[in-house]
Order: sequence, then structure tokens, then C-alpha cells
Amino acid sequence: MAGGGQQSSAQSTRNGIQALESARNGVTRCRQDVDATRGGLSAAYKGSDGGQFGELLRLWDEQCGVIQKNLQEMVVALELSMKQHQQTQTSAGEAIVQASHTSEGIFQQLNGS
Repeated sequence: MAGGGQQSSAQSTRNGIQALESARNGVTRCRQDVDATRGGLSAAYKGSDGGQFGELLRLWDEQCGVIQKNLQEMVVALELSMKQHQQTQTSAGEAIVQASHTSEGIFQQLNGS
């Protein structure tokens, strides 16, 4: 069972990354849909209400940009965390192998081999 929790944690991190990327892609699709709709509506709304509507869409798009940026930053942070965890695991494994070789050498010396 050794490492089971760590494997589960790594899988959870990968799942989190996928969920964040999916959310970011969903926001992108929504922005594209709104942008396409904005083009059609801007021709129809010529009065002050059209200007206000355009400003509302601009603000909404700005907020979507912030959300996408934050989602991307979370993805980068999780990817970095996974990379650091993998490096730590590799270093720990190498240290264990080295200690095993050292202890085997000491045992052989004590045993007179």
C-alpha cells in the first residue's frame, strides 16, 4: 500500500488541472458566443440603450478575462506542484537506493566478505 496516498493525490491534482482547463475552455466558448451576438446586436441597438448594453458586454468580457487568467494561474501552480512532488519523489528514491548500497557495503565489511 506504500505510495497509494501519493498516487491518489497526484491523480487528484491531474483531475483538478483538467477541471480548471475545462472551465477555462468553457469561458472561452461563452466569450466567443457573446462576441458573435454582440456583433449582431450592435447594428440593431443604435440608441443610448445600445451604448449601455455595449458597455455591459465590455465589462462582462473584461471580467471573463480576469477569470480566465486566474484559472490559468491555478493550472500553472498545480502543474508546478506536481513537478516539484515528482522531483522530491525521485530524489527520495535515489537517496533510499544509495543508503541501501551503503548499508549493504557496511554489512559485508562487518561480515568479513
